[in-house]
Amino acid sequence: MKKNKVSKNWIIRQKRDIYVRQSHVDGFRSRAVYKLQQIDQKFKILKNNSIFIDLGAAPGSWSQYLAEKFNKSKIYSIDIKKMEDIKNVHQIVGDFTDSKVRKDLKELINTKADVVLSDMAENTTGNKNIDAIVTGELCKSAMDFAKEILGKNGVFVSKIFMGLSFNEIVAEAKSIFKETHVYKPLSSRKESKESFIICKILR
Repeated sequence: MKKNKVSKNWIIRQKRDIYVRQSHVDGFRSRAVYKLQQIDQKFKILKNNSIFIDLGAAPGSWSQYLAEKFNKSKIYSIDIKKMEDIKNVHQIVGDFTDSKVRKDLKELINTKADVVLSDMAENTTGNKNIDAIVTGELCKSAMDFAKEILGKNGVFVSKIFMGLSFNEIVAEAKSIFKETHVYKPLSSRKESKESFIICKILR
């Protein structure tokens, strides 16, 4: 009964959410697209003629946005789930923490990337401290990958939750990148503990 109530509340919230409604109007796969759009509006991190890597890309709204707005760029999406194809996006089905997947991607792009993006989060447990730690580990893995594959002036953006590992992740980012910001887009839900870490220029 409790599960049904939660599901019903989720459906009601989705129907009322202006970003959910707007994503349907704009033809995007999820409301998450507006987080990336707002991050870019504030920090000016996305440019045409770039190599973008979208980690944990499913269902694909960030890759959709990149493909539509930066059509002279090369876009590589990675997820363990197979997504519906997106024009001008090269989809890799696999786990980016897998050494073979990393090797295959490096061979595929045959150069350094300009931007690594991650909107990844594990399924929430209801315990906000545990959720923050688990998603924090994903962020650290994504940052480690970004350090390997980005060029000197590269950009890294990742979801991060306020919690026990937050300060550790920010400190690690500052040790790797010259410029680090934490930002919560307007399209992030008010009750959510999510923010995004935006990092520029490798040390």
